[in-house]
Amino acid sequence: MNIHWLQHVEFEGLGSIQDWGVSRGHRFSCSRLFSGEPLPKQDSFEMLIVMGGPMGIYDHRDYPWLVEEKDFIGQTIHQNKPVLGICLGAQLIGDVLGARVFANSDKEIGWFPVVREQNCPEPLDSLLPENPTVFHWHGDTFDLPAESTHLYSSTACANQAFLYRDRVVGLQFHLETTPESRNQLIANCKSELVKAPWVQLEEAILAMEDHFKAINRVMNDILDYLVDCTEES
Repeated sequence: MNIHWLQHVEFEGLGSIQDWGVSRGHRFSCSRLFSGEPLPKQDSFEMLIVMGGPMGIYDHRDYPWLVEEKDFIGQTIHQNKPVLGICLGAQLIGDVLGARVFANSDKEIGWFPVVREQNCPEPLDSLLPENPTVFHWHGDTFDLPAESTHLYSSTACANQAFLYRDRVVGLQFHLETTPESRNQLIANCKSELVKAPWVQLEEAILAMEDHFKAINRVMNDILDYLVDCTEES
């Protein structure tokens, strides 16, 4: 499968998604929007992944490519292709689908649990753990888009994940995080690590090394689910 991904800053790459794709023989292409790289034609890929970034979805003046990117995401969803959005990527999808995106009451940074909602549909109900501890780095959040299914919530943030029309998944949290990608986030966004109710300091984030395999496994399962959606259509 040809999978295209959108990168917003140099230090937020695919993480564990890269190894997943290589192990399954998928082909990746990328638009590095921060470098002015163009978006591809819709007939050149079958699945889209929209990664995270420190900017907000309304920062059009500082990042004018956000306008074209949103239109591109909307076209991709309209063509019924699988789409995965992570953090900023999920917020962009929410905005494209007409949902409100806004500053959460608290930033959520570090390792915190999320809770799976009771109405999670099959087969995701069998794939998604009920109460995983996952990696967060976000300050904004979103209302759930119309016609979407709520997948996860947390104490700090009510809307952590959603499914739209079976093949569009938005995740506020980072299941793709590896030790290397975590270190890149810390190195580039360390100023956000201040004492706050839902912000872990650097030492605490670095001390938690036991969750990477578990979250990467869930990431793989979600990606496999999205690929299966394409093969079944």
